[in-house]
Amino acid sequence: MANSPQAKKRIRRNDRRAAINKSRVSRIRTFIRKVEEAIASGDKVNAADALKNAQPEIMRGVTKGVMHQKTASRKVSRLAKRVKAIA
Repeated sequence: MANSPQAKKRIRRNDRRAAINKSRVSRIRTFIRKVEEAIASGDKVNAADALKNAQPEIMRGVTKGVMHQKTASRKVSRLAKRVKAIA
């Protein structure tokens, strides 16, 4: 249990930051899901457009510290590869 005022403040701050980070991660997952749904439907134009919208959102997660850079790059690369493979 936090006893000092500083520790109590830190707990409040951590809760606020966790809520912000949770919404950011959720937003990123939504963009990724839209790309995957477009890939599953087989619509290359729609999938490419969804990827174009998702890529900056994923990279914004890197700058905000909710995702590692290599993880984000790997996700974007794999999504791009799947979009390109649509016949």
